[in-house]
Amino acid sequence: MSTELSPEQTTGNSPPASPIVGAPPAVGWGRIDYCGITDEAAADLTGQLAAARELGWQAIELRSVDGQPLDLLSGPAFARAAARIAEAGLRVPVVASRIGGWARPVSCDLDQELNELALLADRCAALGTRFLRIMSYPNDGLSRADWEREVLRRVRVLTRSAERHGVVLLHENCSGWAGRDADRALRLLDAAGSDAFGLLFDTGNGAAHGYRPLELLRPLAPYVRHVQVKDAVRLSGDAVAYRTPGEGDAEVADCLRLLLTAGYRGHWSIEPHVAVRPHEGHRDEPAACRAAFARCGQALRELAETAAAAAGGSWRGTAAGLEWTPPC
Repeated sequence: MSTELSPEQTTGNSPPASPIVGAPPAVGWGRIDYCGITDEAAADLTGQLAAARELGWQAIELRSVDGQPLDLLSGPAFARAAARIAEAGLRVPVVASRIGGWARPVSCDLDQELNELALLADRCAALGTRFLRIMSYPNDGLSRADWEREVLRRVRVLTRSAERHGVVLLHENCSGWAGRDADRALRLLDAAGSDAFGLLFDTGNGAAHGYRPLELLRPLAPYVRHVQVKDAVRLSGDAVAYRTPGEGDAEVADCLRLLLTAGYRGHWSIEPHVAVRPHEGHRDEPAACRAAFARCGQALRELAETAAAAAGGSWRGTAAGLEWTPPC
């Protein structure tokens, strides 16, 4: 385990005094662009690019290519992928890393996490993005106090590294210490104390992790810098079934409306889990994956335009996203 920084005194429960620099600007400006984690449409990059073009998008969120996480691609393979994405005229607003994720407990080697961060920072630069998705480390036998202390220490170490490498870490409300608790997520922001750390909100993780998405989002909305959209229902026991956005219990439309009224501007990115569930090792046949992804992408547009109408203001919907049109 890395000793780059020794454990420090935690900084309390208070969030930053105001939204961090780089948080969404004030209501009345800009646009919301659609994108998606396209490896849920196709494992190969050709299929991923085609799925984005069919939906009329101008961006994709990148997690894996040909079944390989982005950090495990060879240098030449990554260079080819980056070139093809650029040739397709698509942006990559966020890279989804495995740092702190569901398969990385708090006992994992932090030096390896830092090596992955450094590699992905270089790849983010090549792709033209600064945002790198992380999580906050599932426990591995530590007491609650020790788990908290180690997670906050790791966040400080990772954030300092992100600052040096010119990237921004975005913590997702999923696996780990702060995945299901708004106060803990704000504690992460406080511990990081840097513009190189922000929040990513996924609308559909509540069913699996036992919380109402809208309730979690309310205190976090001013600090959210990227949004993933999925929907789900909780079945008997701990079972979860994922649904097309708008057909589950994730309050997707309400979450999107809240984000709009809070001033969020950026990307809304589908991560459907309908036909592909990486944490279960499940992938449907290619045609079914492509069809499910297209269906979820269209559902996002419909929900977004409904949310924009409910939020008020001069929004105009396009295939690529929502555009704010100032009143004449």
